[in-house]
Amino acid sequence: ARPSQLPVPRVAPEWNVSEWFNSSPLQLSDLKGKVVVVDFFQLWWPGCNAFSIPLVDKWEKDFSSEVNKGLIKFVSIHTVFEGFDYQTPAKLKRFLRRKKIHHAVGVDRAIPGDRIPRTMRLYRTSGTPEIAIIDKKGIIRFQEFGGFEFQPVERLIRRLLQE
Repeated sequence: ARPSQLPVPRVAPEWNVSEWFNSSPLQLSDLKGKVVVVDFFQLWWPGCNAFSIPLVDKWEKDFSSEVNKGLIKFVSIHTVFEGFDYQTPAKLKRFLRRKKIHHAVGVDRAIPGDRIPRTMRLYRTSGTPEIAIIDKKGIIRFQEFGGFEFQPVERLIRRLLQE
């Protein structure tokens, strides 16, 4: 695991997404008052398939009582910075169906002439998987690249839900 390239806590930037799956267009500002868990992932990357995608699935189940109260939102952002020909929106759509991912998934907006997409630049992610936890006021309280001990992060989420 590697901590965020930028200090935490900090104000979460608005993400910049070209296409949404499982959701109408979603702005971070629409989610004020909710804890937001963001998984920056690539469909072809083993670390995403082995760590962040199953972890978000587990958290969706574990926090489902809070979800029912509308206090937590899970969002995945497909942050493609390599393998552009392979990791297309059409492949992503099939991947989401196969993996039974039903929460909002955005495609990070490509910048012409730049390999790094827009939201990846805004959040200064180191790659994928990277998870950010944003509190009800829109402040990033956790952001880490790669695998990490998830129990302390679950405690943080519980604390943020109570704030």
